[in-house]
Amino acid sequence: MSAVILESMKALRRQSESAPQSLYADFDFFVNLLDDPNSIVRWNAMLILGNLASIVTARKIATILPHYLAPIAGPRLIDASNTIRGAVAIALAQPKFAAVIAASILSVEHAVYATPECRNVAIGHAIRALQQLMPLLADQQPVRDFVTRHLDNPRPATRKKAEKFLRIQ
Repeated sequence: MSAVILESMKALRRQSESAPQSLYADFDFFVNLLDDPNSIVRWNAMLILGNLASIVTARKIATILPHYLAPIAGPRLIDASNTIRGAVAIALAQPKFAAVIAASILSVEHAVYATPECRNVAIGHAIRALQQLMPLLADQQPVRDFVTRHLDNPRPATRKKAEKFLRIQ
């Protein structure tokens, strides 16, 4: 993949942050990039779609959400992490999807990545994301239970995220 394409994707991501309406017509283009063989293109598409959630219809989001959230199950940690990050943006922009997104993020606990350590990293990302989603969730108990289970996570950074989450909540 050429440096021009990668720089273009980064520029589009920045544009989606500052002027998402300018990319509205390209929504389906970015959806198609979720399956691109190049990781950096996929990651940027995930984040761009999260940013576009503030300007697209709920119907468009509902249509793509199962495919969008699929990387959380694995096998690629960074795909899962970027999906989680973008999914938070979707939920914040369209709270009606917060429960579905939270349930998908909670599934990271059973995801299969390259190593158990990758799973623990993804759980740390999930905890951080779920902290942002808590105010949007009617039933917060599954999230609290998930975080509590990771107070003894073997990864120190994930354990600290769990401790911090429960102190704040």
